[in-house]
Amino acid sequence: MSSGRGEGGGREYNTLLEELRVRIADGTYAVGQSLPTQREFAEEFGVSRDTVQRVLRELKGEGWIESRQGSGSRVVKSPIHSGKVPQQAPRLRAALGPFVTRAFTQPTVRLDVFTLTSESLDAHVRLQAERIRTGEIATPDRIELRMLLPSESLQLPYPRALKPVGEPEEAYGPEQLDRLQEQIQERLRGITRRHTTSLRAALRNLKTEGLVPSVAVEVRSVPLVPAFKLYLRPGTEALFGPYEVVERSILLDDQTEVDALDVLGLGSTLIRHVNDEGDPNSTGSVFIETMQAWFDACWEHLAATF
Repeated sequence: MSSGRGEGGGREYNTLLEELRVRIADGTYAVGQSLPTQREFAEEFGVSRDTVQRVLRELKGEGWIESRQGSGSRVVKSPIHSGKVPQQAPRLRAALGPFVTRAFTQPTVRLDVFTLTSESLDAHVRLQAERIRTGEIATPDRIELRMLLPSESLQLPYPRALKPVGEPEEAYGPEQLDRLQEQIQERLRGITRRHTTSLRAALRNLKTEGLVPSVAVEVRSVPLVPAFKLYLRPGTEALFGPYEVVERSILLDDQTEVDALDVLGLGSTLIRHVNDEGDPNSTGSVFIETMQAWFDACWEHLAATF
């Protein structure tokens, strides 16, 4: 899970947070570049300085930016999900942005996804939807998305509350930590619901607006804890990346700041595998075939409507 404040963050907060994530993801704000000032963000988006500060604090917690008193904020995380494809030989370390871009260049867009939340995919699909609207890319004939998410009934090992920031561990007993844990798990569920709704709407609106003739979006839940995220373009390529567990602070809806174990989402490393049609026994071909079979089996035998 990358971050976000879930449904309780407020519309202005969520709008600014998602827009800055997109700008970092697509390289608008490059590594080493200073962000606009808090006053400039407040004026551009018509929000309060307090909202801007909370958003920047969230991005800092994700590891995307660093902030220093008197020096503002700058991007420090390499935009692994950048939408700009380097003009060089393909590397094993891959990016979600170019992967989704390649999918949307096809007459039929097909994506199978297994992830902790739909946050990363939501950002990039919305970028592609806007490119279709502006005529920047050709309109596909059909879009097919299947996505597997962990069941909401699961007690996930992450994110896991440790204690409020600045408080001694001995000050919080089991009952208090259980209360914080339920808050932090509900926060995760809120993030997942919000981005799943956004993703569905972004794609279905393309059909409603008459831009894409056929759109099929189906989301199901499985009783599995994601230790990795998987993106498949069936029969073509795959992105695979393990979730890295980190310790960071998380701001809850009641403004409590909590030390917690969490996982990197937007910034996690992805490894690309490509199907070699001339060699069905190549590493890429076998990986894609194996993971597609795994996904299809989970979809058919374990999944329920989300």
